[in-house]
Amino acid sequence: MNKFRTITMYFVLVLVTLVLLFGINRIENRLDSQVAEHNLRFTGQIKNAPPVVVFTTVALGSFRGLVADLLWLRAGALQEKGNYFEMVQLARWITDLQPTFSGATAYLAWNMAYNISVTCSSFADRWRWVNEGIKLIRDQAIEYNPEDPILYKELAWIFQHKLGNIMDDANLYYKNQLAIQMIGIVGGEPDWKGMAEAPENEKAFMKAYPEGHRFWKAAQAAGLADYQAVYQAFKSVSPAALPAGIRNRLADDEKLLAALTDYFRARYLYEQLRLDSKVIVEINEKYGMMDWRVPESQAIYWATMGLKRTPGHVDLNCQRVITQSLYEAFRAGRLLLIDEQKFESVMIVPNLALVDAVYETFTEAQKTFEKGNSYSTFRSAKINFMKEAITILYNYGKFSKSAEYYELLRKEEPGSHRQSLESFVMDQWLEDVRDAAVKKASEVISGLIFRSINYMVYDDQDAAVANERIARYIYTKYAADLGREERTKLLPYADMKKAVVEQCIKVFPPAMVEILKAKVAAEQAEAAAEKKNSAEEK
Repeated sequence: MNKFRTITMYFVLVLVTLVLLFGINRIENRLDSQVAEHNLRFTGQIKNAPPVVVFTTVALGSFRGLVADLLWLRAGALQEKGNYFEMVQLARWITDLQPTFSGATAYLAWNMAYNISVTCSSFADRWRWVNEGIKLIRDQAIEYNPEDPILYKELAWIFQHKLGNIMDDANLYYKNQLAIQMIGIVGGEPDWKGMAEAPENEKAFMKAYPEGHRFWKAAQAAGLADYQAVYQAFKSVSPAALPAGIRNRLADDEKLLAALTDYFRARYLYEQLRLDSKVIVEINEKYGMMDWRVPESQAIYWATMGLKRTPGHVDLNCQRVITQSLYEAFRAGRLLLIDEQKFESVMIVPNLALVDAVYETFTEAQKTFEKGNSYSTFRSAKINFMKEAITILYNYGKFSKSAEYYELLRKEEPGSHRQSLESFVMDQWLEDVRDAAVKKASEVISGLIFRSINYMVYDDQDAAVANERIARYIYTKYAADLGREERTKLLPYADMKKAVVEQCIKVFPPAMVEILKAKVAAEQAEAAAEKKNSAEEK
C-alpha cells in the first residue's frame, strides 16, 4: 500500500511538473513575442561596443536587468540626497548594462543636463553636467544604437534648447564654452572642404604620407618620432596646430601645411565631438554656410544624422529640430564676439545666408508631414519666420530680398498685408515696443544702435544707416505715444547712443576699437562742419 501511494505520488508530481513546464513554455513564448514586438531587449550582436560591454551583456545574461535595477535605485537615492558625485559613472554603467534601452539613456542624459545642472550655483559646474549629458548620448548610446532617432533628437534638443535658448541663467556661459571648444579644435576659420577631403584615418594618412616623405623628415627633425607624437603635439595647444618645428621646416609649402592641418583638425574634431567634416560640408552646401561655433549648428548636425541613419530617412521629431534650429540660426547664427575671460556675453547676429534654406525647409516639412492640413504647425511657423525675415533683411540693408519675402507673405496670406514694405517693417518693430515697459523699449532701441555700430565698423554703410534709421523711428514713436510721463521717459537719443558706443569700446577687440574711434571721430567732425556751415548761412 505504501509502495502504491509512493508510486502514485511520484506520478502526480511528474504530471504536475510536466504541466508546469508546458505552462512556463507557453508563457515564455508569449513573453518572447512581446519582447520582440516592443523591442524590449536586444537579441543580436551589439555593434561598436567595447569588449567590456560585450562581456558584461553575455556573462550576466538575464541578471543584467537586476543589476541595472539596483543601479537605478542607487541613482535615485543619491539624487534625493543631493549627492551627485557617482551619477556620471552610474549612468555609464546603466547604459553599458542596457545598451539598447535608448529611452533610459535619453532620460539619464536629460536628468544630468537639466535637473542636476540647475542645482549648481557655479556656471562651470552647470556646464560640466550639461556636457556629461551630451557625452552620454553622443559618445556612448549612439555607438550602440546608430539607427535610433530618439537619441539623435534628444541630443539635438540639448544643443537647441539648453545651450541655444535663454531659459537657463548660465546660457551665455554655455555659448562661450561651446565656441571656445570649437575654436580650440578647428580654429576660427576652418577649411571645411579641406577637412572633408583629408585622409579618413591613420592608415589612409600613412598611405598618403609614407615613410621618407618630407613631412616625416620635418617631424623627426622637430623631435617627433611617429604619428602619435605629432598628433599629441598638435592637440597640446589651443587652438590646435602643428608644432612650430614642423611649420618652420615646411614654410615654403603652404599647400602641404594646409593639407596636414586639415587632416589633424578633422581627426581631432571627430575624436572630441564626433562631428564628421564630410557631413558638415553636406549641411553647409544644403542650407548655406553655417557658423559651427553656435549651438544651433550642432543641433542641426545631430538631427540630420538622425534622418540619415534612421530606416526610411524620415522622422518628425528630427525634422522639427532642424526647422526650429535653422530658423534660430538665421535669426542669430553668426558669432562675432565671445567673452573668453568672464564668459558673460556673446555677440551673435543673424546669418542671412540661411534665409532661403529656412523657407524651403519649412515648405518641404509641411508637404511631408502635414499636407492638406489647414492648421499645419509648419505653415504657421513658416509665416512667423517670413514676417521676421522681412524685418531682419530690411534692417540689414537687404532691401530687395526683404521685398521678395514680403511678396511671398502676401501670397501666403492674400489680402492681409496691404501697406508698403517700409510700413510693414516699422509695424513689426513697434509690436516689440507697443505697450512695453521702458526697459523693453530701451533694449530694442539700444540693440538697433549696437547693430548699426557693428556694421559701421565692418564698413557696411547701408546696413548701419538702416539700423540707426529704425532705431530713431522707434525712439520717436515711443516718446510720442508712451514716453510722456516721467516714469516711462527714455534717455535722450544722443545719450543712449553714447552709452552704447562706450559699451562697444569696452567689449570690442583692440583692432575694432580703433576703427570705431576713427569712425566716431569722423562722424563728429562731419556733424561739427555741418553745424558751422548752418550757422554761417544764418
